Amino acid sequence: MHSGQLDCATGCAYGLRYAVEPRRVEQLKLDDLLTRNRKWADKIIAEQPDFFEQLARQQQPELLWIGCADSRVPANEIMGLMPGEVFVHRNVANLVLHTDLNCLSVIQYAVDVLKVKHIIVTGHYSCGGVAAALANEPMGLIDNWLRNIQDVWRRYKSYFDQLPDDNARVARLCEVNVMAQVMNLAETTVVQAAWQRGQKLAVHGWIYGIDNGILKDLDVSHQDTSSIRDTMDARIKAHLRDAL
Repeated sequence: MHSGQLDCATGCAYGLRYAVEPRRVEQLKLDDLLTRNRKWADKIIAEQPDFFEQLARQQQPELLWIGCADSRVPANEIMGLMPGEVFVHRNVANLVLHTDLNCLSVIQYAVDVLKVKHIIVTGHYSCGGVAAALANEPMGLIDNWLRNIQDVWRRYKSYFDQLPDDNARVARLCEVNVMAQVMNLAETTVVQAAWQRGQKLAVHGWIYGIDNGILKDLDVSHQDTSSIRDTMDARIKAHLRDAL
């Protein structure tokens, strides 16, 4: 099965619930988590005694990661980075919306204060939020959030309708959603202002395969005030044509 394929007979029907039944694990106690934390801290100190002292003095990440809230997609771990090396914002289905003051505040702090050089919107295959948006079944409050993904789907519906099955449609929508969010990111006032004053900053779109642990660059990077909307629209259409 393609890394982006989801069993939509079940995955779409249950929206945010995943198609694959998770492996049963022993329920963790909160005290166990505190114990694990101490062991982790001791291990770090043994390897680098002044690590936490340095970390407490400052944070100087060069990256802002805007990703999905899915517990299987931890930013630091999958990029092989330590605490302090990446600034992170996560939400359901990795959306960048001009009405989301939480996300916009994170972007502003990352760009204006931390002076990050790269912002990476990272989606993942088998995204429950994307599957739920495509299924278009009432789920409550989150329907308002998922409508943003549905707007992307409707814009390119003629291409999605030509794909062979729901598995393929969910996989491609996971990719196209990332591309659309990169466009939204590039058009934020914070990013536009940074480029106008000559600040070195690039935005990117990646996608992660949960079944193989691999990040893939969707080749939609942008780093100046030139219009991205028409360019991204053409890239999305070409991307979907290539998938037919």
